[in-house]
Amino acid sequence: MDTVLYGVCAAAGWIALGYMVRLQRRHPSYARRAICWGLGAFAAGITVAIPPIAAAIDQVSGLPNLAKVMAHAGALTISANAEIMLLHFALPHATAAARARKWIWVTACAFLVMVALFAYTLTYDDPVLLTVEYATDPVVTAYLLIFLLLGFFAYCFDITRLCWGFAKICGRPWLRRGLRITAVGAAFALLYSTNKIGYLVAYWAGYQPAGERQIAAVLVTIGALLITIGLTMPAWGPTLNITRRWEDYHSYRRLEPLWRDLIAALPELELDPTLRRRRAAARDTDYALTRRVAEIRDGRLALRPYMEMSVTALAAQFAERAGLTAEERQASIEAAHLACALRRHSAGLLAVVAQPADELHRPDGGYAGEVAWLTLVTEVYARSPVVAQTIAATRDLAAPGTPHPSAGDARR
Repeated sequence: MDTVLYGVCAAAGWIALGYMVRLQRRHPSYARRAICWGLGAFAAGITVAIPPIAAAIDQVSGLPNLAKVMAHAGALTISANAEIMLLHFALPHATAAARARKWIWVTACAFLVMVALFAYTLTYDDPVLLTVEYATDPVVTAYLLIFLLLGFFAYCFDITRLCWGFAKICGRPWLRRGLRITAVGAAFALLYSTNKIGYLVAYWAGYQPAGERQIAAVLVTIGALLITIGLTMPAWGPTLNITRRWEDYHSYRRLEPLWRDLIAALPELELDPTLRRRRAAARDTDYALTRRVAEIRDGRLALRPYMEMSVTALAAQFAERAGLTAEERQASIEAAHLACALRRHSAGLLAVVAQPADELHRPDGGYAGEVAWLTLVTEVYARSPVVAQTIAATRDLAAPGTPHPSAGDARR
């Protein structure tokens, strides 16, 4: 049974590692780098722990327990890197790096002691295994206690505490879910350690209970899979929101008419030209939509000196005649202001009486409300007769011979 369970864990580890390495190359970060190191150590460690592979390593090397020591090194490494990842999430980089170095030194020193104990067992006339069945040997007991108390109790207790606490204040839903799953996985690792120590005590007391290997295999499989899922969930979780991703991409496309005109007039607002390609936007819809919303809002602020106060009354009058709802009337006024301001900007004419800054509409509902509002404004901007009527009326007001301040006058 343990062969199958460890094989499943190894496959999951290698798949997760490949996914995270690819993501790290595209979007590098300290936390993601720690995850990659941890997953690599876990995948390698659990692979060499598969009984047939472990037996082959021991036989080829001529060193009994070598595969087990390698597997334990992998377990310590993933625990250390999970801790480092959480430190970088919760603390400033300098503070997290300092605390991470302490954990690394403690882990390295502990593992060196474990290697020394392993080497000492090689001098025995009768070989021993680094398992609870040989717990009455003081060297084996010392080896296992260092591994269990540091690699599982110290690390996993702190990982559980940090994950659960950070999940309570985390704003990103998939990161929050991943942290909680990681905390549960670390709790199973604590059970694994408790189970091992319980068997150690039983063997020292003269008992020989059965089933330790099977129980350990189940606990380590559940814990390892949950930790692997939890650590990688913030990366792949959002891709499961197919409906939301499609809605975001649809909103991104619907905002294009207004965004396109604003960027044509104010090209310095565009920070990532690659998002003009629909394929690039489809790969990261959340980022593409966020950038488009931000650039429209920045364009609105940049055009404020060209927004004539009289446009509000004109657009409101035309909207009233059209029988629009309150929200549609507000969107028509906003769209008319933008359309007229773009034309004044193109002509270099500042507003005679500029619209006050505090009249910028701020919708309810947070980011989702902002997207919905700007989508409505864009639709009105592109198709509403109210906007066309307002443009025509302001064109009459700005007929030749009417004095208007220009952008050049303002600079002088």
